[in-house]
Amino acid sequence: MMADDQEYVGEQGAGEFARTDSVDAKPDRTSFMSILLKKKKNDSIRSAGGTENEVPTYKYNMNFEKVGKCIIINNKNFEPVTGMGVRNGTDRDADALFRCFRNLGFDVVVYNDCTCAKMQDLLKQASEEDHTNSACFACILLSHGEENCIYGKDGVTPIKDLTIHFRGDRCKTLLEKPKLFFIQACRGTELDDGIQADSGPINDTDANPRYKVPVEADFLFAYSTVPGYYSWRNPGRGSWFVQALCSILEEHGKDLEIMQILTRVNYRVARHFESQSDDPRLNEKKQIPCVVSMLTKELHFRK
Repeated sequence: MMADDQEYVGEQGAGEFARTDSVDAKPDRTSFMSILLKKKKNDSIRSAGGTENEVPTYKYNMNFEKVGKCIIINNKNFEPVTGMGVRNGTDRDADALFRCFRNLGFDVVVYNDCTCAKMQDLLKQASEEDHTNSACFACILLSHGEENCIYGKDGVTPIKDLTIHFRGDRCKTLLEKPKLFFIQACRGTELDDGIQADSGPINDTDANPRYKVPVEADFLFAYSTVPGYYSWRNPGRGSWFVQALCSILEEHGKDLEIMQILTRVNYRVARHFESQSDDPRLNEKKQIPCVVSMLTKELHFRK
């Protein structure tokens, strides 16, 4: 750990602490001397990725017996205590997503109107299954939401409590495999008015069994909107985000990489959708999805 008054030393100026990392927090200064004592040892240890001559692998291996499991949680009706209304149009979302992910090769299962406890149980059980013969895992949450939270039919639960079961230290058979979460839900109450426009490779360690993987690695979260904002849904056609996602997956699901797919989803939602409402406060509003990726390789839905 680096002391507060020490500056980062770049690659061009290999100083005394060039090979150590630091956290953005006040350090325990008792550890300062231990770093100095260990310096000689650390200098002799290569990065946990092998030699500079190794060729990194930048694509996830999809050559498994199965693409993987896809769980769709479709919450349409909510108990009065939640204060949440019926999510008309969500069944259309669920049907379209079922077809899209099945066409990609996933084993898709849909669960309707789940309580918070049911959602928790479903994902915990899924994380405990054997995914050895699967290339990845996907979960789609369709519900009302708040920032960092998703609604079950009986209340609200943190999204983190649902995804944590798939961490690398808890779900070993999905270690180093993509865990994909698509979340159609509001993340706040802000509205986007829009604006008029004029028109480490050496650290790859595939060949080295003695390395560690961050427990939060290989997750991807595709949110329908950015933090703090409403997410729009049409009662007849479904949500903007799911309409765009399914459209792009049908067109390019097997020939584009996942981040290319989601970038095109962003573009389609941003450019092709605008709210229409009799309430002037809700009329002509825009939306932009948000992708949070901890993926470590490229993901293509083809073998």
